[in-house]
Amino acid sequence: MAEDIAREEVQMAEGVISNEALEEWKGRIGLKFRIGNIFNRLASYEAIRNYVNGIGDINPLFRDEEYAKKTRYGSLIAPPNWYYSIFPTWVLQGLPGVHAFHSGNDWEFYKPVYMGDVITPECIFTGFDVKGSQFAGKTVYEYQRANFYNQRGELVARTDLWLVRAERRAARKTGKYSQIQLPHPWTEEELAKVEEEVLAEEVRGSNVRYWEDVNVGDELPPVVKGPYGLTDIIAYCVGAAPVQIAAHGVQLRLYRQHPAWAFRDPTNYALEPVYGVHYNKLAANAAGLPAAYDVGAQRQGWLIGLITNWMGDDGWLKRNYAEYRRFVYHSDVVWLRGKVIGKYVDEEDEYCVDIETSGVNQRGENTMPGRSTVALPSREKGVWPLDRRVR
Repeated sequence: MAEDIAREEVQMAEGVISNEALEEWKGRIGLKFRIGNIFNRLASYEAIRNYVNGIGDINPLFRDEEYAKKTRYGSLIAPPNWYYSIFPTWVLQGLPGVHAFHSGNDWEFYKPVYMGDVITPECIFTGFDVKGSQFAGKTVYEYQRANFYNQRGELVARTDLWLVRAERRAARKTGKYSQIQLPHPWTEEELAKVEEEVLAEEVRGSNVRYWEDVNVGDELPPVVKGPYGLTDIIAYCVGAAPVQIAAHGVQLRLYRQHPAWAFRDPTNYALEPVYGVHYNKLAANAAGLPAAYDVGAQRQGWLIGLITNWMGDDGWLKRNYAEYRRFVYHSDVVWLRGKVIGKYVDEEDEYCVDIETSGVNQRGENTMPGRSTVALPSREKGVWPLDRRVR
């Protein structure tokens, strides 16, 4: 028996996108989902620390209590991307055995999350489209909205998001990404240069960035992540646990209830979650990818770090939008960059800049085009965006 299993590739549940299932979905539009995999509710020091460690964020505003006490917040706060550690912003529904690829978020941030706050999420199904793709033929774009409330019932953040649902057998058959050379053949000299770029990350911090000092065309100091590896995804799981990860009988009981959530690993005979596509090559192959790949929410978390580094302690990230256009595989490097493309006073009389962002890999592909809006202090008007938001 063991020898038979060992000869096989990973066998995941193989579902199809049926017209009957999509008809059922039409009746669900507007309904709230039950969120069964909430990881963090309490913004404790440990929950914030584990998350910023999991995305490699060095900003002291989110790490150092003594430093944070001296800021306008007066306390340690969670970074805007910490909401991903509550739950991944989406709920998997229906279409068993049809893979879900989280493909983007459009965030709006309203109030900070302080250490000690308790956050409650809700998730609403907002619609879907049926499309074709080169990757897997017939696909479904599924749309959801996640809202986040603090213990006072205040809406602190909202995001609209989309998932691409694709049939695994079709994705394997097309082999769209099969020609990518993986792991990437880095030289020692190239790796040394990447590591220097990683260590050159700049954090604006307490050095106030005033609106008057920003010009259209300014480029943000880049943030570099990689080469992306196994420990990076482990650290992210410690900080965000995007799926219901447990062990032994706890997990086995869950798989008995939801057989499509697991597969038998032929190398160690253990049942593993489908989420293993992010750290298990055989699992990724079963989903139609050549190697294990990153988590979309993890990558957008890196992007938000680029913005918070640049805007400094006194700026406010109002909006952050990103599309996940390419996979980031183990051994890849991503250069996160931004450029100021607009500067204006908005309808809320806040002094804003718009930033176009990218996440380019070593193959020259923009894996994550996006844009953000940041409110900055005005030196001339004496306006501070945090005055209307801090408690």
